[in-house]
Amino acid sequence: MSLTTLFKKPLMTDAIVTEAKRLDFEMESDGNLGMLLRTLVASKPNGRVLELGTGLGLSLSWILDGLDENGYVISIDVESNYIEIARKYFEHDARVELITQDASDWIINYKGAKFDLIFADAWPGKYELLEETIDLLNPNGIYIIDDMIEQINWPEGHQDNVNNLIEKLESKVELTLTKMDWSTGIVIAVKKR
Repeated sequence: MSLTTLFKKPLMTDAIVTEAKRLDFEMESDGNLGMLLRTLVASKPNGRVLELGTGLGLSLSWILDGLDENGYVISIDVESNYIEIARKYFEHDARVELITQDASDWIINYKGAKFDLIFADAWPGKYELLEETIDLLNPNGIYIIDDMIEQINWPEGHQDNVNNLIEKLESKVELTLTKMDWSTGIVIAVKKR
């Protein structure tokens, strides 16, 4: 038996997965990543979290499961129909702000407080505007991305994007980096300064 089959899931994950199947939505994060997000978020008391790429809210459910009562998460997706589904599950949680906007525009224009953890699960913040996104992290802040192992839905040539991203992250002296050949391929970085 695998330890990952014994994990406790947030209450709404099954409903979100059912909704994703109904909509043929195939971009939801897996439970392994969810458990990791929950644990990393729990390490940040009163944490400020940024999620780039809400999807239907599956990863957000894990983030909130680890977030304490004084924490706060901003989750952004360009697709209004995705945000509306996520809103059904999270609109009553005062710790959550759901934003329908192109994350590139949001990153460029954001002037608020920095974040203790950023989960970049969209093109912006990952393959685009990486510098600006890392700048949004507090010292000791965590930057996490997934889908670094080849996926069946990758367009031709996407491996080059992944390789370039990893190379950029490895070159950043302000980051301590861990690459994990686990789940869908996870990279975690901590900002040293």
